[in-house]
Amino acid sequence: MALPTMTPEQRSEALAKAAAVRKARSELIAQVKKGSVSLAEVLKRADNEDLVKKTKVAAVIKALPGIGPVKAAKLMDEAEIPVDRRIGGLGSRQRAALLEALNA
Repeated sequence: MALPTMTPEQRSEALAKAAAVRKARSELIAQVKKGSVSLAEVLKRADNEDLVKKTKVAAVIKALPGIGPVKAAKLMDEAEIPVDRRIGGLGSRQRAALLEALNA
């Protein structure tokens, strides 16, 4: 499928919008890294915020204090969550399994 032809103004607007979304997503990840936002809060916010829904689960889990790439991969595997899954795509069972694994 061919990409639509955009005017220079449309292109610059799209680039600005994408940059704003990336910045907001990185701020969310930074808040998780600091510990000011928990995984439970992120999951709760996903019900109302598109930005949170479209954030990858792996990125949020890796940002949690004390969890690195290996432990994050193990947690996602135990909860049967694919690597490329986004928070909005998690089912209630997967959400519960993640929260339970982190609290255990």
